[in-house]
Amino acid sequence: MTEVDYYENVRQKLSLGRFVTPKHDKIIELLKIFWDEKTIEILNHFPNAGKLITVKELVEKTGKPKSEIKTLLKKAVKKRTIAKIGRSYGLVPLLPGVFEAYYVNQQDSEENLKEAAKIYRYIFETALVSRAREQIKDEERGFFEFTPLLPLEAKERLIKIDETVDFESQILSYELVEEMINRNEAFAVIPCQCRIIGELTGEPCRVPSEMGCFAVGLLAKGFVSMGVGRELTKEEAIEFIKETEKEGLVHNVTAATVTDNIIICNCCNCHCGALLPMKKFQIKSVRQSNFAPKNDPELCVLCETCLKICPVEAISHASDDKMITNYDMCIGCGLCASNCPENAIKMEKVRSKIRKPSDQQTEEVKFAELFSGLLTGN
Repeated sequence: MTEVDYYENVRQKLSLGRFVTPKHDKIIELLKIFWDEKTIEILNHFPNAGKLITVKELVEKTGKPKSEIKTLLKKAVKKRTIAKIGRSYGLVPLLPGVFEAYYVNQQDSEENLKEAAKIYRYIFETALVSRAREQIKDEERGFFEFTPLLPLEAKERLIKIDETVDFESQILSYELVEEMINRNEAFAVIPCQCRIIGELTGEPCRVPSEMGCFAVGLLAKGFVSMGVGRELTKEEAIEFIKETEKEGLVHNVTAATVTDNIIICNCCNCHCGALLPMKKFQIKSVRQSNFAPKNDPELCVLCETCLKICPVEAISHASDDKMITNYDMCIGCGLCASNCPENAIKMEKVRSKIRKPSDQQTEEVKFAELFSGLLTGN
């Protein structure tokens, strides 16, 4: 009789829509760090990510004592490797999903945290590349479905509307990080999980993990109540965002997000699982924003500030003393414009892409509910 591969069975269940957990030996190694053999046998009876199961149902499916199942699930919830919503439990994709919650809480042993960090770094630097290459054919998608928000004060200082384009050129509220701040009163910072794993593996980023993700709205309140988020006033939030821009960090959100209860990732190009493949392999792993930088040669003094701060190395200094942008690789983050000392770069709206239909919205709601249950464990 063929032995059941519980780890592979569970891996196949750790996907929700476009949030896929790919088949790879390193993924199985990761699952073995998260769950021992007794736990994975229980999780084998879980439904696919996006659906929940109760302890009573698990007792019926496994024939194991209720007390044993509850003990194993309690340990997994504490480590933030499965979600708990009310009295039900559910599987969550590894990335995004378990990765963020696991390292925000850090409730596992130091040895496991470091071993898992090594695997995640490997996945970021190697294993994601093949999948990203597959998605190049679809220009509407990036690996993480990340898209940049424009820098603070972009509407007042950086944006130039090209009235000649034949699409609606108005600025949409969810394209600006400033709008996210103005519409909310609750803000918090949580450590950057990508830079945490860099620190754990002896490869720290020049930017500390404390300058991490920026949460607004109900999510911000949730992080603060859990003790994993540093609460900010609106004035402090504005200063924090300014600091991240000076450090060359890109404001990224999931591509279809337009709600006010979101997390804005502030990404570097050396540790971020989304930006690293772009810099290292010139792969489009992040969706472009609706904007592109335009350089004014009369104002430009060729200081190369834009070249140095571009997170995807899309800007070069041409032999005829001009700064050139590779628009195929440019993600439209606006860092070149916000950091230009001569205000020689403006962001022009060159496309008008909006969120996708309701099927993706439903998928995002399911993921958001699971992720909330993963973070809070209740």
